[in-house]
Amino acid sequence: MRLVKSLLDRCFDVITLLSENASGLSLGEISRRLDVPKSAAHRLLNSLCDLGWAEQDPENGFYRLSLRLAVMGQRLLAGTRIPDICQPILDRLASNTKGLGRIAILDPDGLTWISHSQGMRSGLIYQPELVAKVPLHTTANGKAWLATLDREEALARAVASGLGRTDLGGPRVITSRQTFSAALDETEERGWATAIEEAEAGVAAVAAVIRVGGQVVGTVSIAGPIHHFSPLVLPQLAEQVKATAEELSQLWPYRIAAPHPQANTSRSSQVVGNII
Repeated sequence: MRLVKSLLDRCFDVITLLSENASGLSLGEISRRLDVPKSAAHRLLNSLCDLGWAEQDPENGFYRLSLRLAVMGQRLLAGTRIPDICQPILDRLASNTKGLGRIAILDPDGLTWISHSQGMRSGLIYQPELVAKVPLHTTANGKAWLATLDREEALARAVASGLGRTDLGGPRVITSRQTFSAALDETEERGWATAIEEAEAGVAAVAAVIRVGGQVVGTVSIAGPIHHFSPLVLPQLAEQVKATAEELSQLWPYRIAAPHPQANTSRSSQVVGNII
């Protein structure tokens, strides 16, 4: 039983790693990052290729995920009805605020963008880099979620996301645990998070969490050029984001499964359960 669990763990470790490196990785790099022998990594990769979940680039020999997993993910997401129900609400927020509205969904590894809406049709438009995973320590979305966790866990996740590194984020990125903890205190007190030039220069954002049955399932945010987020306007934008988060919380189209008996259930349950 332990052997089976170990093989499953390693298999999903490979899938997770490749999902974060769409262009592919060499066998040696996969082995190094997962800290497994090359022979074991090679066997797992061959099995995934045989089953159609992965493929090997014929030119450079790199391994990458096939589109099979992405297609199944799209089917699952469509089955939850999240896009159908949430997109019109997000479109309205983006239109009213003239910003980029985004929704991120929570999974055990953090936050992942699933939907966006551009409210500004002309002039200076913010168009971020297209990435799936939400950086936790530089974004309003990340801070909004981390503020709901036990503080030590929140800081550990922030550090894993890059907190402390000076080569990540914008000119006002937070680099110390103490300052970041204070920012989480402020976020928790007022019920919404900000990121002012923390992710990118000239860009600001406001975010709030979406809850179902008391559990956080995701976040919603608006972002745009910093001059649209003046101190006078910011509270008004935050209230619109909070109202949107509350509306999404009421209409979120699936229930959350009860946490596993061995799961960590600190302050607010931070891991989205299975769809039931």
